[in-house]
Amino acid sequence: MSKISSQPVGAVWPGGPYPQGATWDGRGVNFALFSEHAERVHLCLFDDTGRREIQRIELKERTEQVWHCYLPEARPGLLYGYRVHGPYQPERGHRFNSHKLLLDPYAREITGAMRWSDAHYGYLIGHRRDDLSFDRRESARGMPKCRVIDSAFSWGDDRRPLIPWRDTVIYEMHVRGYTKLHPHVPPALRGSFAGLSCPPVIEHLKMLGVTSIELLPIHAFVDDRTLIERGLKNYWGYNSIGFFAPEQRYCATDGAGEFKTMVKALHQAGLEVILDVVYNHTAEGNERGPTLSFRGIDNATYYRLNPEDPRYYVDYTGCGNMLNLLNPRVLQLVMDSLRYWVQEMHVDGFRFDLATALGREAQGYDPSGSFLDVLRQDPVLSQVKLIAEPWDLGNGGYQVGNFPVGWREWNDQYRDVMRAYWKGDGGLIGDFARRLTGSSDIYAGNGRGPTATVNFVTAHDGFTLNDLVSYNDKHNEANGEENRDGNNNNLSWNCGAEGDTPEPAINALREKQKRNLLATLLLSQGVPMLQAGDEVGRTQLGNNNAYCQDNDISWLDWTDDDSRRSLFEFTTRMIALRHAHPIFRRRNFFLGEPAGGSATKDIIWLKPDGVEMTPEEWAKDFARCLGVYLAGDALAQNDRMARPVHDASFLLLFNAHHDEIPFTLPATGGITAWEVQFDTALENGAPAATKTSAGVEYPLQGRSLVLMIQARANS
Repeated sequence: MSKISSQPVGAVWPGGPYPQGATWDGRGVNFALFSEHAERVHLCLFDDTGRREIQRIELKERTEQVWHCYLPEARPGLLYGYRVHGPYQPERGHRFNSHKLLLDPYAREITGAMRWSDAHYGYLIGHRRDDLSFDRRESARGMPKCRVIDSAFSWGDDRRPLIPWRDTVIYEMHVRGYTKLHPHVPPALRGSFAGLSCPPVIEHLKMLGVTSIELLPIHAFVDDRTLIERGLKNYWGYNSIGFFAPEQRYCATDGAGEFKTMVKALHQAGLEVILDVVYNHTAEGNERGPTLSFRGIDNATYYRLNPEDPRYYVDYTGCGNMLNLLNPRVLQLVMDSLRYWVQEMHVDGFRFDLATALGREAQGYDPSGSFLDVLRQDPVLSQVKLIAEPWDLGNGGYQVGNFPVGWREWNDQYRDVMRAYWKGDGGLIGDFARRLTGSSDIYAGNGRGPTATVNFVTAHDGFTLNDLVSYNDKHNEANGEENRDGNNNNLSWNCGAEGDTPEPAINALREKQKRNLLATLLLSQGVPMLQAGDEVGRTQLGNNNAYCQDNDISWLDWTDDDSRRSLFEFTTRMIALRHAHPIFRRRNFFLGEPAGGSATKDIIWLKPDGVEMTPEEWAKDFARCLGVYLAGDALAQNDRMARPVHDASFLLLFNAHHDEIPFTLPATGGITAWEVQFDTALENGAPAATKTSAGVEYPLQGRSLVLMIQARANS
């Protein structure tokens, strides 16, 4: 280790315990760090390179378990870390090791590369006593450093778009992968927050019609050592180490300021910014993991430990550890982080990774648990979009439908049913109908409406839309795990050939299947979520677990061709149609009975003969074709809005069978004729005809979806 300067860089004042982290107030910097069990704490200051420790300051002030000081001569840009002294007693849950430089949990910026070595571990790797041993090697040279920032930023008249849930269309994207190959983004900005601010990127998003951008994790995270040794990286970023700091690899210039500029630009375009956040675990892993921050600051407080043997961690995440949100100080950390991103960084909401873990109390998941209750009553956070991934890997971890009012949930049942139905599996029309209409069987019980479900067919984890219709099996060999990783049950169908093929008939069928899945998603009740690039046929070459592929496998290819352009135009039309018709964006579930003064039921399910389905029809395993009538004049009363809401009536026809099925168009509600809006059997989904009389058989092609609207009297 470099020799520490014996000369102080300036005066050291007592400072205060709040706020935690390093806070520049325009005159100096206050440092505050929580540790309940520490015996001593040193603040370590580094030169501009981060390689040489220039001063070590003991924090002598301690207020309610927060260690603090104030440096009146410190300025933004100062690099720092901590060394925390205390007992090394793994069997009691304590893993203090002052030889390890530690990152500030409240750091607003983390800079420098992690250069992995055995020195990052608090124990001697390979020692016969394993993690009970003690490692005295210094880790500072290979550690990133925290940086003091100046948070000043000119927001101007920036305002949150405040898009209602019923109007929301989510677009899940990766900051780096989205613009890394974009030909119209300056090379220096590709793969960064600044890249997402570029006009061509925003223009694409506006043309597409999505409303809310959901970014995969952008909190500072760590590339796993095992991945680095295989020549790979943690591309997705579900390996957080700093909950306040933007990940530096996404910064072309400066972290917080560049992120704010991106948010401001997206807001000006009317687009919301939602963050995918990982508060369920950290990058430090289990008892054999490195000592980078929380473990060395106060392991027994920050992590949930096995009460019978505190040497080991409770792990419902599959990542080795869990943050201990049962502790009020750790709960405060998470809440402070969320408020920071809303109030300081102006984000519009959050998607919580493995959210069940956050709602776990001592006895298991509790919808009235501490975190969920505190979030619900918070005057700031209760007003932004909150989305749960409603499961974790522990017993009782699957909690779809069991999050409190105010939350939306990823609905994997929607994903699986829609994939299986369009693949051609039988016996699914009942489940298909429930998912299409908002999953009332899951969400109506606790008073939530259709927007409680976030519907998706694909997401970052799994096949892309293109690969879903191009591969029967996963092809994850590039991950270096002999294709053992990733889900084996993808409910995919390659349409007759595995991967790329020159066969025109197979490629045409694949394009039709993409249109079927996209149209179903965008016409379903609930909140639709698209995976970025699905609208242009992005492929990962059959890799369904590309978490470690920071390369062409994951990056969006912006090459233009006829099939990509056609799919993009189809998707934009579907989103525009959804925005134009409130009948596809209901606030309340269908009643299955007359409503809004209409003499007709608000929804009617139809057999191919145009007659309403009977209960017996739903049980037929061979049935793969059905229609649904949506009554536009039954919408107003059910939606209970201040102003009357009316819409045209629609007819949706679905056929997952491989053969054509003649479908008799109904005269429900006195309708005498129907106009075809689109037919996925046709290229681009272009209408087959402008007007078709009720009572006539429509040739519903195999594996196709048709949308019709009641014909206008003068058409």
